[in-house]
Amino acid sequence: MRMVDLIEKKRNGQTLNKEEIDFIITAYTNGDLPDYQMSAFAMAIYFQGMTQKERVHLTEAMVNSGDQIDLSKIEGIKVDKHSTGGVGDTTTLVLGPLVAALGVAVAKMSGRGLGHTGGTIDKLEAVPGFHVEITNEEFIRLVNTNKIAVIGQSGDLTPADKKLYALRDVTATVDSIPLIASSIMSKKIAAGADAICLDVKTGNGAFMKKLEDAEELAKAMVEIGKGVGRNTKAIISDMSQPLGFAVGNALEIKEAIDTLKGKGPKDLTELCLTLGSHMVVLAEKAENLEAARTMLEEVIENGKALETFKTFLAAQGGDASVVDDPSKLPDAVHKIQVPAKENGYISEIIAENIGVAAMKLGAGRETKDSVIDLAVGIMLNKKVGDEVKKGDALATIHSNREDVQEVIDMVYDSYKTVAEKVKAPTLVYKEIH
Repeated sequence: MRMVDLIEKKRNGQTLNKEEIDFIITAYTNGDLPDYQMSAFAMAIYFQGMTQKERVHLTEAMVNSGDQIDLSKIEGIKVDKHSTGGVGDTTTLVLGPLVAALGVAVAKMSGRGLGHTGGTIDKLEAVPGFHVEITNEEFIRLVNTNKIAVIGQSGDLTPADKKLYALRDVTATVDSIPLIASSIMSKKIAAGADAICLDVKTGNGAFMKKLEDAEELAKAMVEIGKGVGRNTKAIISDMSQPLGFAVGNALEIKEAIDTLKGKGPKDLTELCLTLGSHMVVLAEKAENLEAARTMLEEVIENGKALETFKTFLAAQGGDASVVDDPSKLPDAVHKIQVPAKENGYISEIIAENIGVAAMKLGAGRETKDSVIDLAVGIMLNKKVGDEVKKGDALATIHSNREDVQEVIDMVYDSYKTVAEKVKAPTLVYKEIH
């Protein structure tokens, strides 16, 4: 087999078979294929696309390029959840203990964030003492005992994806549905889950700005999941404004606690109940989504979800008393309100701008070496559809430095106000089975 022939074949819109795709991914992972040929191949996929079979073969080849996590010693159906990311996306912090309270095994492998705010691990580390440096044996024991544990990404999972992703980033081939879908799904499959629940975001704060693109990606990932024998569902949810009110690590932990108490923001609560219902059904703990939702609402009301969160934190060294006393979480020195300049109704909040503003405060990483300040961030006081009067606080900036004029300006630039009342955006657009 010659790579130049395979590039030509894909360039001409023909279909590659499993052996050909395996050859390409193996050679590239081993360093036997130069970047310039892989770049040409990625560009051919960008323009010609891939069939469903090709996408499955590509995903499988990337899974087989490195380690795979064996979760077989964990009892029950292991359900993983993946979000395509956004601003204030606190869902994992709520969903984990929420579904674990119903006996769903949540064996979560998470990473650190690069961007607006920290990743799930960074957020959890806002809880004093919490750590993810545990052995695989301890990880499995904790999931079997408490139904939930989080571990840092270990081993050499999907090295082909890491190499290809870095190449796509510098060759203008990032936004290709087959390449995005196989990248996400290869990591989920290598992480060992039996079933996968996907939250595909759309809107100005999401990777997929247009609903039709988000739908195409969701369908591609669900079909890949099914193609490799994993029960996979997806929902498409809104990220035209930040989810919930909190953007920042300790702030999002507080918001997760409020949500598990039944006192969280409406949109975050609704999204967690929607995703959680799918996870409970995928885990075969309920026959349908309606029954699953009722069960989830019950464990919020009776406090079991909150107790599960405490148990989870304590089991990994965290100070679980922060759940009852959130003042023990890192707290910023300065709280600076951003007052509204006019009366009206909030018509838009540019999520991406709010995310970047939080990063400027230190809530996220601009580079891999950036150090996160766990205390800082932005609390939104008004969301789309809310009435606002001149002088009302649009948002509160939590900062450890006094000079935040740049961040104040970014918050003002993010908010749009109109005279006429507007509706809040749709939260969940579609479910893809």
